[in-house]
Amino acid sequence: MAVEVVYRSSRDLERLFMDKAEADRHDKMLELAELLAEVLQKAVPSLTEQQVEEAGIYMAKNRDVFAKAFKSQPDALTELLSAPAPAVAAVEPAEPAADVEPGEPAKAAKPAKAVKAAK
Repeated sequence: MAVEVVYRSSRDLERLFMDKAEADRHDKMLELAELLAEVLQKAVPSLTEQQVEEAGIYMAKNRDVFAKAFKSQPDALTELLSAPAPAVAAVEPAEPAADVEPGEPAKAAKPAKAVKAAK
């Protein structure tokens, strides 16, 4: 009998990871998404809870692109405009297990790999 070690995000109990670092990155992304959602809800109270959650997750997953845009490189956002629109399921916090679909893209390659996974 083989033993397999898997890691679970403390914020997303349904998603399993084969690598502790990957689980930590996912946890941090969800933490950022939660804070972004709170800020968006405060800034635009007319948004629904689902809308702010989806927007927060989208921004957190693409934080490198937004960071470039906020650092005097607004053209960085064209990368997100040219990408296909994410399906609602693609921006929900509960994503498929790592053994079903590749895990979160690593570091600066997040937006490019996310586009490949969506095709």
